[in-house]
Amino acid sequence: MVHTYSLNGYNIAVDGNSGAIHLLDGVTFELLKGEEKMPSLTSVQEKLKDKYDVSEISEAYNEIEDLHKNGMLFSSASNLEAAVGAKSVTYSLKALCLNVAHDCNLRCEYCFASEGDYNSGRKLMSTDIALKAVDYLVAGSQGRRNIEIDFFGGEPLMNFDVVRDVVAYGRQLEKTMDKHFYFTITTNGTLLDKEKIDYINDTMDNVVISIDGRREVHDAVRHDRAGHGSHDKIIPLARNLVSGRNGKSYFVRGTFTAKNKDFSKDVMYLFDQGFKEISVEPVVGFGRNLHFKESDVSDVLREYENLSLQYIKRLSEDQQLSFYHFNINIYNGPCLYKRVTACGAGYEYLAVSPDGCLYPCHQFVGQDEFVLGNVVTGINNNEMYKMFKKNNILTKEACRDCWAKLFCSGGCHANAYFSNGSISEPNHIACTFQKKRIECAIMIQLIKADKGI
Repeated sequence: MVHTYSLNGYNIAVDGNSGAIHLLDGVTFELLKGEEKMPSLTSVQEKLKDKYDVSEISEAYNEIEDLHKNGMLFSSASNLEAAVGAKSVTYSLKALCLNVAHDCNLRCEYCFASEGDYNSGRKLMSTDIALKAVDYLVAGSQGRRNIEIDFFGGEPLMNFDVVRDVVAYGRQLEKTMDKHFYFTITTNGTLLDKEKIDYINDTMDNVVISIDGRREVHDAVRHDRAGHGSHDKIIPLARNLVSGRNGKSYFVRGTFTAKNKDFSKDVMYLFDQGFKEISVEPVVGFGRNLHFKESDVSDVLREYENLSLQYIKRLSEDQQLSFYHFNINIYNGPCLYKRVTACGAGYEYLAVSPDGCLYPCHQFVGQDEFVLGNVVTGINNNEMYKMFKKNNILTKEACRDCWAKLFCSGGCHANAYFSNGSISEPNHIACTFQKKRIECAIMIQLIKADKGI
């Protein structure tokens, strides 16, 4: 399938089965628009005869025909399947998310983790369980040198000693094992102090700091147990941390809800606070007044386009900034295998609860039916393991015929499950938002190339 769209004066086509992107002139855009398969020259001439000369139509058609023959337009899904099937893959563990704290000092309104305890009681991971998890990752990562540990919660800084124990143990193992650890921590920022900031900047390869944007937006949903907002405390601490990163990765990660559909203001606010690496994402789930309904969709799509235009303006003014969802690499992106399989949740990436149970990812923690095993005995729920391993854009019915599949990789398994009861049935609203982000991202990359930004 081929998806055509116009945005900010650019006519664009995306081939769904190859991922090829094409910038189109007017006649070629009209030729491709609405076509579900490679059209005939006769049908195209009839379709465009009142708008373009025969010679223009024929020239455009010949270009399209060449692209079709080379597998870059109206390419076959069977070619994609064959390319993926030809790759020899050794499945092994790549990353663990350590939920070192099932507790949090905030009570965020939209928290998927039930305000920090995952409906399993407030508890902290012991050093013993944490180090067993590290051993499990090392043992399960055959064929990989680079492996990852993400410190998560709740709020992981509530269990700071265990974080330090894990990092020290990992660095010790690097001296005797052919492994290199990549450490990330996700924090709400309220417990940062000079000691923690210095430690994080010294040891963490990446840091994710949760800030939703403007004070009134942030404090409405990210507050403590007494209802006090956290914006004014987090902003200066986050600035201190970011200023000491010295080139190391970080990003400020926010959530927008149905109550702040003007979220471009929050993105720009965060840029103006001095944060240059930002991700602001829609709230996940349904059933509460913060979550999105079909009636909200058109407003959100318009706001993504609005954000993309503001983003381009700032880039053209030589401002150094990066919005996560607009960072599609249209030249040297992920390999085809990763585009098909996405995050690897359930087999390459697992989450560990404080008691050592293994889950497909951090968003499934606390759901008893998704326990895969534990860090001592390993995976024993083989049916669940197989279900996640085979769940990809080639096996999801809704994804197979979607133009965006090689850019979104099928979306989030957890979002699909908690909205539709199945990890293989993507959430419709989330897909719609994702497609618009992809459209905007492609347009931005084309403008950057076109104008040398």
